[in-house]
Amino acid sequence: KHWYQRRVRDDGEEMEADDPQISYMISAWARLCKIIGPQFTAYLPVVMPPLLRAAQIKPEVAIVDSDEQVDEDEGWEFISLSDQQRFGVKTAGLEDKNTACQMLVCYARELKDGFAPYTEEVVKIMVPLLKFYFHDLIRSAAAESLPFLLESVKHRGDDYVREMWNYICPELFKSLQTEMEPDILAVVMESVASCVEVLGVGFIDGLQMEELVEAMKNHLKKNYDKEEERKQARKDEDYDEEVEEGIEEELDQDDYLLGKIADIIHNLFGVYGEDFVQVFDKLTEYFVAMLALDRPSLEHQWAICVFDDLIDFAPNSAPKYQQHFLQPMMHYLSDVNPGVRQAAAYGVGALATKFPGAGSPYEDFCKNCIPSLVNVINDPESREVENMSATENCISAISKIFKHIIGQDNLDEATVVTWLSWLPIQEDDEESVHIYGFLLDLVESNNAFALGKNNTNLPEIVKILTEGIINKTIKSDDHPELMARIQAFILPLQKNEAVWSAILAKLPDTHKVLLSGQ
Repeated sequence: KHWYQRRVRDDGEEMEADDPQISYMISAWARLCKIIGPQFTAYLPVVMPPLLRAAQIKPEVAIVDSDEQVDEDEGWEFISLSDQQRFGVKTAGLEDKNTACQMLVCYARELKDGFAPYTEEVVKIMVPLLKFYFHDLIRSAAAESLPFLLESVKHRGDDYVREMWNYICPELFKSLQTEMEPDILAVVMESVASCVEVLGVGFIDGLQMEELVEAMKNHLKKNYDKEEERKQARKDEDYDEEVEEGIEEELDQDDYLLGKIADIIHNLFGVYGEDFVQVFDKLTEYFVAMLALDRPSLEHQWAICVFDDLIDFAPNSAPKYQQHFLQPMMHYLSDVNPGVRQAAAYGVGALATKFPGAGSPYEDFCKNCIPSLVNVINDPESREVENMSATENCISAISKIFKHIIGQDNLDEATVVTWLSWLPIQEDDEESVHIYGFLLDLVESNNAFALGKNNTNLPEIVKILTEGIINKTIKSDDHPELMARIQAFILPLQKNEAVWSAILAKLPDTHKVLLSGQ
């Protein structure tokens, strides 16, 4: 046997429930689990009993009079309930409990269905801990664990998954409504979004969906009201740099939470498509309000992202909402915030893709967006790190318009040459499929403007595609069809010794090494 097999077995067998080393061993076992992966399943019968005991530690609590003397050195922490009383919790054991809960998350995440024999017991520990207000990180671990637990039992069939979800859902959605700590609330929102994705269609019933939408509506309303309060604070006579600093800190916090709400909606659209639209109607007014010019840029970004998802996953319903998003989408292509520009550019590209062809209801809109997209790409700072994603989404949007709306045969030489000059891209491995896919469309159709006179552009095209592989915006695992097309383009060139030698002569050494297969 390997040393770790003996070590895990011996450690588990030798340890008593109150062994002070237990927390260290729990952490060590989790690290080992990450290293050996599914093989660790064999040792769960040894490591789980002490882990489950630690996760179920119940803290000692007390309510004392405010004037009563208690030695806090003995591990008690107190908060005032009123002028007369204080609430105290003995912290001994809380860190062990926290460590154990974090490790349960690790095992469920890493072992997946190998963890299934323990999910029923673990979910009954974790769900009540969503209300464990003595320790923030324990609540966080409880929320984080839930989608992993659901995923680990999917192989047991829909009925089993549904029963577990119906146990999880009431407390998870209640936590979504009542959690006061923003950092923990963000984890709860992440958990909800992941549960939606893991469950898929057919598990969230009508009443549960209503409860989820009501929770999101309350958060969106709270966000709207807070921004109105911030506007007023900036007008008050007491407004100064310190007040503005507090406002900016609060804005960052709200930005993070709005992003998590957008993630939930993204997954709901992704799972339910057009069927989610009727539910989305109950939230639309808040996202429309967020698009107003006087709202902060973070709201513009997330509102556009939500309408992007509508276009992507429920395109048949897009015309119903176009009065709300079309003009803001075009306007915000020129926003100073790169996140807003990126979201707007993505939306334009999505419209071109989902409504293709001459005569598309969005043909004029997409064409009219091209000058703004070009301006973003040609900005002197467009390739700075903070602007790169927005710039590459603009390149992708134009590529989609050329492919799906205008058609490559209708592009003149200057347009094609300019488009080629924007390549390669450096960062966006999702949009690379569309950008390089269009490049290969041009090459495969022997587009004279792309290939150049007497194919003089071939070395540059090979360099662009090779650079995409080197910088990992093109990945064989993620983009097998694109890689196959690249290989089909390059192989005939390699077979022509004279042509290939001329191409290699114009490539950097790093590209030559890749193409030689070394």
